[in-house]
Amino acid sequence: MERHPVFDPPEYRNWTADPVLVRDYRSRITGDPLRAALVDQLESSDLLDLYRDLVLTRLQDIGLKRWVRQGVISKAWLGVGEEAVTVGCVAALDRSRDVVIPMIRNAGACHMMGLPLEQGFTCYLGTADSPSGGRDFHYGDIGKGVIQPVSQMGTSVPVAAGAALAFKNRGEERVALTWTGDGATRTAAFHEGMVFASRLGAPLILVIQNNQVALGTTLEQHGAARPEDMPAAYGIEPLTCDGNNILDVYAATALAREQCIRGKGPAVVVAETFRMGGHATHDEKEARDTFPAELFVHWGRRDPVGLFEAWLLDEGIPAETITEVETSADRAVREAAERALSSCDKLPEPDWALFEGFSEGGALHGLAHRLAAPGPPRILTRQ
Repeated sequence: MERHPVFDPPEYRNWTADPVLVRDYRSRITGDPLRAALVDQLESSDLLDLYRDLVLTRLQDIGLKRWVRQGVISKAWLGVGEEAVTVGCVAALDRSRDVVIPMIRNAGACHMMGLPLEQGFTCYLGTADSPSGGRDFHYGDIGKGVIQPVSQMGTSVPVAAGAALAFKNRGEERVALTWTGDGATRTAAFHEGMVFASRLGAPLILVIQNNQVALGTTLEQHGAARPEDMPAAYGIEPLTCDGNNILDVYAATALAREQCIRGKGPAVVVAETFRMGGHATHDEKEARDTFPAELFVHWGRRDPVGLFEAWLLDEGIPAETITEVETSADRAVREAAERALSSCDKLPEPDWALFEGFSEGGALHGLAHRLAAPGPPRILTRQ
């Protein structure tokens, strides 16, 4: 993958694949017969789709960081280094039926579920054609199986559990998947959602995305229990995976989905990864001061995009083919950013910012109308 010296973390700028890590990457899959069988079913086209989605997700973050440096936006919340947890999970779902609630660092889930790529940019601009009409930069589309997230970490767990219970009650072979951070596992909403899901057997897949830090508080500081130990409180045996190995994430999530479809939900996937930056672009120095430099070096050698690319080459995928996929992804992201910028003059109407009740013409009335049309809540009827 082409490196971007101005925008990439220092550890990625002159990145080369470590043969030992590439060997470990492969053995992580081959060492488990169930996961190996799932990966073996993937065609070359499937593997290239995974690579394209990884690159799209990385380049979307680079595009946002470029905007910050150019003064287009003030800050951006990025998931550099964690892309495999997003892409691997969504790839294991039935995207025509299942639903997801991403965290802000799982924005790649939106384009994978079918949302236009430019919405990952217009949501930051707050334009009238952004997904929320300029109200909120968290975005989703229930009609495409993406429930819009909120900032309060952990609250997606009970919401996803409720959606999953609806699927169970209707007898539908569908799952709801959401991600939560290691810090959010310490919140009341997380535990309330897990009690609810486990007691009622909801087909929920909860992905604990352990990136070692909650805002600026390290994993060792914000709790005594390890994330992989916590599901036992709900009678759940978690599926652990290397969050920087997209194939391991994919296989673990596929096993979790199969468990839920068999009526053995909920399932928990614990993915260990690391955020190669700050909480947002404004505090990258603080993040560097929070952890020892050696930790960034350790995880920097484990770039999820680079390691998967090395694995693909070992599998005999031609370098030219990989480059073509990357070039196509780069063009798609640049064009999406340009389309988003072209809408900067499309500002929301002033009354859209006001809560005027449900009176005719009021903003909330308009919002209710949008959510109600064309029929019952689509989260329950999408087939």
